[in-house]
Amino acid sequence: MDKKNAPIGVFDSGVGGISVLKTMTVLLPHEDFIYYADSAHAPYGTKTAAEVQRLSLDITKRLLSKGAKAIVVACNTATSVSISMLRKEFSTLPIIGIEPALKPAALSLPHPRILVLATPMTIREEKFHDLFVRFDTEAEISALPCPELVELVEAGKLQGSEVDQVLFDKLSPFDGSVDAVVLGCTHYPFLKEAIRRVFRHEVTLYDGALGTAKELRNRLAQRELLTNRTANGKVVMENSLGEAEAALSEKLYSLFSPDME
Repeated sequence: MDKKNAPIGVFDSGVGGISVLKTMTVLLPHEDFIYYADSAHAPYGTKTAAEVQRLSLDITKRLLSKGAKAIVVACNTATSVSISMLRKEFSTLPIIGIEPALKPAALSLPHPRILVLATPMTIREEKFHDLFVRFDTEAEISALPCPELVELVEAGKLQGSEVDQVLFDKLSPFDGSVDAVVLGCTHYPFLKEAIRRVFRHEVTLYDGALGTAKELRNRLAQRELLTNRTANGKVVMENSLGEAEAALSEKLYSLFSPDME
């Protein structure tokens, strides 16, 4: 296969990274993608760093065996603990990660009040700490671990009374005290409308999907790996739990509307 027309491998701890995948397919409509959801081991955010690194390495090898020309780690947790290891292991391969979109949130207003929602591991890792320190003088930043939101999305629960109650319990104490909410896990954008409903005042939501999609496009262009096809590309869904869960991935992919601004 011509390397330019090889697929792009994308993975996440589960179905959350589909929010990133959908954004990439809008920005790069002619590319082929293979998406691997590791739902059998979700959530990553409550595991040890060593476990997440092992899983990330195994999945990357799997995607490379299918001919992937680049890898996108569409998981904030896996990016925070595994991206350096993967880039060292596969030094000639474009490997793109994702991180909480703290920069655009911090620069959106004069000293905004920002709430970062993320997994416990993302919040603990040095990568997030460095990001926090970088913008600490620009904004008032609070971080809130929300592993239960991952579990809701993995179960296909995007709306309804259970979702509303979980979000209300987690977020209502911050109503009136934040200007922006950073969705620091790729599962969370699936709940963005329900998250907005918790706040009686207007808050702006930020996620890192578009930034990751643009970085992927730039890295492929630099290496002359952008496809030369003019037809729309195809997306293949895989899930470590099997075909039934892959069907959920297809459903979430069709439902999700990415923010392209």
